[in-house]
Amino acid sequence: MEATTDPRGTEVGSYFIANYPPFFFWSADHLSKVEKVLDRSPDPSVPLGLYLHVPFCRKRCKFCYFRVYTDKNAKDVERYDEALVREMELYRDRRALQDRALRFVYFGGGTPSFLSAKQLGNLVRGLERSVSWNDAEEVTFECEPGTLSEAKLRTLRTIGVSRLSLGIESWNDDILRENGRAHLSAEIERAWEWIGDVGFPYVNVDLIAGMVGETDETWDESVSRTLALAPDSVTIYQMELPYNTVYSKEILVEGKRMPVASWEQKRNWLRRAFERFESSGYGVSSGYTLVKDPETCNFSYRDSLWHGSDLVALGVASFSHVGGVHYQNLDRFENYVEAVSRGKLPLRRAFVAGEREKLIRELILQMKLGRLSRSYFRKKFGRDILEDFQDPLGDLQERGLLTIEGDALRLSREALLRVDSLLPRFFLPEHRSTRYT
Repeated sequence: MEATTDPRGTEVGSYFIANYPPFFFWSADHLSKVEKVLDRSPDPSVPLGLYLHVPFCRKRCKFCYFRVYTDKNAKDVERYDEALVREMELYRDRRALQDRALRFVYFGGGTPSFLSAKQLGNLVRGLERSVSWNDAEEVTFECEPGTLSEAKLRTLRTIGVSRLSLGIESWNDDILRENGRAHLSAEIERAWEWIGDVGFPYVNVDLIAGMVGETDETWDESVSRTLALAPDSVTIYQMELPYNTVYSKEILVEGKRMPVASWEQKRNWLRRAFERFESSGYGVSSGYTLVKDPETCNFSYRDSLWHGSDLVALGVASFSHVGGVHYQNLDRFENYVEAVSRGKLPLRRAFVAGEREKLIRELILQMKLGRLSRSYFRKKFGRDILEDFQDPLGDLQERGLLTIEGDALRLSREALLRVDSLLPRFFLPEHRSTRYT
């Protein structure tokens, strides 16, 4: 069956909700608060994580909305890596970070595995002058299959990577080519052999439901071939079309019609994938993730952030969160590198969250897990979420999307499949102007 092009389906606009309040409420007017919070003693009960943005890719995927570059040479990469090291040095002596161990580290992108083994080694040795992740619960590294080699994977083990995340997205070569992916299926198979030979404590695989050209047959094939790998976890996203993607520009500027599946179709595919993985012994860990062993699985990066941890994020356009202050770095390569070279934190915009906004942020992010604890919010915020959010929670309950049993609130499977579309109803009124599909 061909993917639907129903105009009521996937339109241009944001669907996935990564934070709260929405980013467009952040402002340069709040940047002075960043300096103040970094010079303040932290709450010792709040964990700390480190994110490193590596913005280089072999190609730009047509659905990608991240800050990435496909035109940088080895000298540019070295300049950028030096800037990451320098930025970490600027944080090293700030009071908010002193004497705090890292709970998690995440190398994201872009394509972190774009870096050569030598570049990775130089980057990590530079970072180690300011920070250590030897005792971190988790060190995650995102990989594109075609950028891997056995030598590079051995370097990743040497620098302490404990969770490898492999961006497969699809097993169909025609779909990979159409959507602008740099790798093909043969590179997935070759990379998987090397990953097995080197050995990692935990390997995650990413898929995307509803890429341009997807059909029932191609989706089922991708699920089957991923099941055959038996990864420790699989993360499945639903294709969306934010405004600054290649596909979105072709739709809005050139008037093209992209055969992106409707939300109903994508949720059907995700539902089928959940069922097939569950029948093979996997458990559902969130609206996007299934795990082979629910008893031992620990998503430190995800669970810490969704429960209010601090995060220092290095790199161009990256997003940090420290002491209730959200902030983003400068979002242009040269501006970022130049600011850091002058010994300045490369800050672009910020937002100071109030207590209500902090509560809402954790509430909506934890809803993605499919479960909420009333006692957790009562203990941390002194609020009963059933009273504070009586109307939206009551509506979900009436529609059969939510059950409430004592302390526990649980989303139904149908609610979990479309969880991001349910979250804006919990926003403060002044933050509801964003359109979500």
